[in-house]
Amino acid sequence: MAIYLDHAATTPIDPQVREEMLPFLSESFGNPSSIHQFGREVRLAIDTARQRIATAIGAQRQEIIFTSGGTEADNTALMGVIAPLRALGKNHLITTEVEHHAVLDACAYLEQMGTEVTYLPVDSTGRVSLEDVKQAIRPDTALVSIMYGNNEVGTIQPIEEIGSYLRQEGILFHTDAVQAFGLEEMNVRTLPVDLVSLSSHKIYGPKGVGALYVRQNVMLHPRFFGGSQERRKRAGTENVPGIIGFGKAAMLAVSSRMEERSHLLELRKAFLEALEKKEIEFVVNGNQQYFLPHILNISFPGTHTETMLMNLDIEGIACASGSACTSGTLSVSHVLKAMKLPERLMHSAIRFSFGKGNTKEQVIQTAETIARIVQRIIASDREKRRV
Repeated sequence: MAIYLDHAATTPIDPQVREEMLPFLSESFGNPSSIHQFGREVRLAIDTARQRIATAIGAQRQEIIFTSGGTEADNTALMGVIAPLRALGKNHLITTEVEHHAVLDACAYLEQMGTEVTYLPVDSTGRVSLEDVKQAIRPDTALVSIMYGNNEVGTIQPIEEIGSYLRQEGILFHTDAVQAFGLEEMNVRTLPVDLVSLSSHKIYGPKGVGALYVRQNVMLHPRFFGGSQERRKRAGTENVPGIIGFGKAAMLAVSSRMEERSHLLELRKAFLEALEKKEIEFVVNGNQQYFLPHILNISFPGTHTETMLMNLDIEGIACASGSACTSGTLSVSHVLKAMKLPERLMHSAIRFSFGKGNTKEQVIQTAETIARIVQRIIASDREKRRV
């Protein structure tokens, strides 16, 4: 039986979410911009979904902009904020070396357009320091973008401390909360952030839909043009079924958050305990005090990531080398590089990410399978060296 341990890449759609979406794939097909009853019915459903997502993070309904996913939300936040502030003489952006490529690649594009970007280092656990943020601030700093929790190693950043400082300085703060949403308590009325990126398919909702929280009075230029949708911040007919599903998924995630966290932490503990009972060497990467409960990045010295992943896949176990957006490549994770891990750890790291469908039996079985594979690989390498 296959074991899926790649929930940081994507999650299966919750049956309740699918059920909520079905009418909008058939009879409720109206365009939400139409003023007749077919359109009004769909518009009401979108408004309900928007309110559900707003409620999930303590926002107001009008502060939520729907996007095609977390990547577009990140791009919109960075480019949409820099555009109006550049005209005011603020053309400096601060981020970290461990961001998702949705942020890093957007920063690279902005650099080509003349924006200056500072990439902050992290410590060996993947955490950025408030002092480094303070030292990087300049009179022309427009925006700071630091992810809430890392998608590869699970490290949670000191968002509240950084945000509090930036608010005092009058500098806008964006956080990519794609992995943290639904698992970490998040209330933008008290959390000092100005923009937050969210994604549906990380919380058992459909793919192809996300959202960007934009605090009221924050200037944001649109990236799409051609319609009045999303208060003229994101033109184009809405992905209605996706939005409806996202709204339901957000509501379910918030209502079951504590139960889900407890389950995930139990899985994490059981997995590590099972590995410790085996006679293999392994190292947990990331911060062991501040971490997302569902992500566990582990190196198995003496092996290679790609070899381990192929062997685990043959055994029916799905996991990853890092971000699903880059794990198809053979390059070493930019996150692990930024953490300055030893070569033997960088080249043998695997990300396991748990979900509500996983059981303790599954993670224990995975640990036993890993031990067999590691022992086989190391024994084979020893034999080759003898020859």
